[in-house]
Amino acid sequence: MRLIVITSEAELEDEAYALNLLFERGMDTLHLRKPSATEADLGRLLLKVRAEFHERIVLHSCFALAQSFRLKGVHLNRRSPACPQPRPASLSRSCHAIAELEQSDELDYVFLSPIFDSLSKKGYTRAFTEEDLLQARAKGLIGKKVVALGGISATTLPLAAAYGFGGAAVLGALWSSYPQRKSEERLIERFDELQAAAQRL
Repeated sequence: MRLIVITSEAELEDEAYALNLLFERGMDTLHLRKPSATEADLGRLLLKVRAEFHERIVLHSCFALAQSFRLKGVHLNRRSPACPQPRPASLSRSCHAIAELEQSDELDYVFLSPIFDSLSKKGYTRAFTEEDLLQARAKGLIGKKVVALGGISATTLPLAAAYGFGGAAVLGALWSSYPQRKSEERLIERFDELQAAAQRL
């Protein structure tokens, strides 16, 4: 199963150093999502991430940076719904209803959320029953192009695979305690655990 990492919304101390470590450990795709950050903020962060890793980064805003830094692509959402031109190599979008999955033919992949109760947002609970997800799988709506988001951990990854998701995006299970502890060693342990769980599926 494909594992995608989403950055913390907040700016973290020594974040670029932590991201470089994760890339070195085999992080395949990073979604850079910082809703409050300016284009200049994101540009400064990207300058600190080693250039060899830029081709693995997807932006959620400030899409002009995708071309100037030669990033992997962009992710469309409610705040940034329009695809930039020329079309980036990777184009994805957030979905919050199963019906939205029917309109994803032109996209490389989509996020569907929240699948499980969020680990990073209080009160952000799962939006779909198990029956909803299994019916969507049976109809071919959930498959390789659909990435589960919300409450993803080493424990819930097998459930996401059983629902038919081709990938999962992780946020809280990786970053939840990092701002307080600032332990790169613990961050790597969490990533290794998640990656190992995903690779078994």
